Amino acid sequence: MTAWDAQAPPAPELIDDCVHCGFCLPTCPTYALWGEEMDSPRGRIRLMALGHEQPLSDEMVTHFDRCLGCMACVTACPSGVKYDLLLLQTRPQIERNFERSAADRAFRGLIFAVFPHPGRLRALVPVLAVQQRLGLERLIPSRFPRLRRLAELAPTVKLSAAWARMPEVTPARGRRRGTVALLQGCVQRVFFPAVNRATAAVLAAEGFEVHAPRAPRCCGSLQLHTGYEEEARVCARETIAALDKYDTVIVNAAGCGSGMKDYAHLAGDRAFAAKVRDVHEFLAEAGTQAERRPLHLRVAYHDPCHLAHAQGIRTAPRELLRGIPGLELIEPAEWELCCGSAGVYNMLHPEAAEDLGRRKAANLARTGAAAIAAANPGCAIQIARHLEPAIPIIHPIELLARSLNGRAG
Repeated sequence: MTAWDAQAPPAPELIDDCVHCGFCLPTCPTYALWGEEMDSPRGRIRLMALGHEQPLSDEMVTHFDRCLGCMACVTACPSGVKYDLLLLQTRPQIERNFERSAADRAFRGLIFAVFPHPGRLRALVPVLAVQQRLGLERLIPSRFPRLRRLAELAPTVKLSAAWARMPEVTPARGRRRGTVALLQGCVQRVFFPAVNRATAAVLAAEGFEVHAPRAPRCCGSLQLHTGYEEEARVCARETIAALDKYDTVIVNAAGCGSGMKDYAHLAGDRAFAAKVRDVHEFLAEAGTQAERRPLHLRVAYHDPCHLAHAQGIRTAPRELLRGIPGLELIEPAEWELCCGSAGVYNMLHPEAAEDLGRRKAANLARTGAAAIAAANPGCAIQIARHLEPAIPIIHPIELLARSLNGRAG
């Protein structure tokens, strides 16, 4: 008996592309933390190969679970190893063929019963608002560390988030250049609605009519990156059904964009995946025409892994920010290293996530910036936990919207 079943196991031809050179090691967050070979991309690829020969063991699963899926190794690899695809093949195998503990299954079930459902997230808003006001997360017994961590990670919420809705259509301003769809997302639409509003405002100012339908509820990226392939496929099909009539689908959350661009693999729909554009990528391709007003602010740019590594988008956000008069863009050290959010990783592996979050926040703080630009809700939540409250974390598209509105930094 071997570790992998016959349903799309890690492809041997992709495994064989790895020449064990080690260029990936310095960029791998878990290798940076522990220096353990099997917690590196090279080591995990070796385990994928062993899985074709040996049964799945607890130790193998531990090393795969520790992987953040940040894809920094894909950026670093000189041989073009498709670790991203190998991981997408491996994680569903583990979820199908490994028996997790009852406690682990229950906690994972709780996460996915809540986060991909905007309606359920809205219902939690009043509870979170009271909890944050009174510090009630401290009352959660220490024997439930994951539950306490979940409560502590929640972003600061306002009661208005429980009922606030953005317009489903935002008309273009000035010379009309086309119509685009905007994915509202699940976490983004409830906890970061200002990002969606800013995205629609910037696109409208650039001449695009923005359609932001309430469906789909979730694109399935969280599930895909965790190995819940069937659940992710259901969300993908719902997303395609809701947005397929549009020629361009705009995404402003790095993790969602990465997952939706994998719909060719997940849902067999290469045509839809080709329509998906990160908002920075789209604006860079379309060209900007709206006048930018000065925004005098020192900003450190944080590269979300699913934008910089998984999608290969590093230049476009920087160019858009540098196009704002008066804005000074600063590069932090270790830009390529993950902040520890990684979808639901910081909930499932809080100790490693804490170490990475502190390291990322320290690098950003050392720039002396007055604000941090981060284009992913998970990154914003994770970094804020370890950063001085006086340093705000702002989506780049919000900075663009401020510049269009003439708001001072």
